[in-house]
Amino acid sequence: MDDILYLTVLTPDRVLLQVDRASKVRLRLADQVWLSIYGNHAPLLAETAPGPVQYETPAEAGEIEVGAGILWVSENRVEVLTSGLTAPEPADDHPAEDQTFERLARELVATLTQESQRAESEGSES
Repeated sequence: MDDILYLTVLTPDRVLLQVDRASKVRLRLADQVWLSIYGNHAPLLAETAPGPVQYETPAEAGEIEVGAGILWVSENRVEVLTSGLTAPEPADDHPAEDQTFERLARELVATLTQESQRAESEGSES
């Protein structure tokens, strides 16, 4: 069986990258989980997150930074349709925790503001 992958990264108007002999492709899905694709991968259609599309060939390893897009895998072909190139983002080891903290901080400030306004209005009614 042929374990060689054919990777194409494209936008609606041009091809950004074409790799004919990849042994591995790695990218992040929309739910922030990394996916590694090897030869003979099961067919797949998925939404991708902005970030690197990494690949390995017998001769080199490389990556390209792209926006969010759609991943299609079938018969050792890996295609990523994206909106275009992006600049690399700084590494964030805990994005979900940061988002949770920000949400909780906003809720706390909103609750404290409401309680403060309620206390002021009750004080002025007395």
